[in-house]
Amino acid sequence: METKAPRPLAVVTGASSGIGYHLACCAAEHGYDLLVAADQPLEDAVADFKSLGAERVDVVQAELASREGVDQLCARIEGRPVAALMANAGHGLGGAFLAQDFKAVQHVIDTNITGTLYLLHKLVPAMKAAGDGRVLITGSVAGFMPGSFHAVYNASKAFVDSFSIALRDELKDSGVTVSLLMPGVTDTEFFERADMMDTKIGADAKKDDPAMVARMGFDAMLKGEADVVTGWRNRMQVAAAKVMPSQAVAAAHRKMAEPGTARHDHPENEHDHPVPEGEQASGTIAPPAR
Repeated sequence: METKAPRPLAVVTGASSGIGYHLACCAAEHGYDLLVAADQPLEDAVADFKSLGAERVDVVQAELASREGVDQLCARIEGRPVAALMANAGHGLGGAFLAQDFKAVQHVIDTNITGTLYLLHKLVPAMKAAGDGRVLITGSVAGFMPGSFHAVYNASKAFVDSFSIALRDELKDSGVTVSLLMPGVTDTEFFERADMMDTKIGADAKKDDPAMVARMGFDAMLKGEADVVTGWRNRMQVAAAKVMPSQAVAAAHRKMAEPGTARHDHPENEHDHPVPEGEQASGTIAPPAR
């Protein structure tokens, strides 16, 4: 009797909703079995992943900001080779830095930076030893922008963006590729969880479809591409952020992210209307998040 070859395994963090959920959907559609993790319940998502083709879906609900949570995830791999690792878990935190509870600040840093790096440090060595594997790290175009009233998140993504590019170079010719997904403003639960629904970016801005963002990131990972910025608006934001003085970028960010800037009487996206010429530069800088 012929033995069926094991299906490749994809590990996806932050998979309960948003970009991570859609990354897991992409993996299921491409013949991967899944190990999915999040700090939120995943039961409803599992049924979707199986309906899309995943034969085995293992679930870990854990705090991925902690080393214990990452260890819990890694233990569920049970020695199986990881073909694709999508490190997507992340959190934001809106408001003025000095007014924030430092426990919440630490949680953003631990989730976006420490937990992500620890996960990579645990799983990528085996991929390198096998000489094969795909890694996708979710950064953000926010990493190019000093983020007034979203300062910790943007700074954390600057770290992740830089680290991902460096890790890719370190793994050059190893058989393992590292791709960096840099989304902009995306229609997920991010803004609600970051307490940003009273801001212009949280309530008013036009947001990208998370399924589209995930598809672009997944395709880039399969091709082994270095990085992908999703959407022409986001590419414009990155280009503008690179040439504008950092103080001007921070000031523009304030206009979008400062609490109380939401236009509750006009829910349409401000970019659906003409922008006065004098405001065009600042209008191209919106605080991206996912």
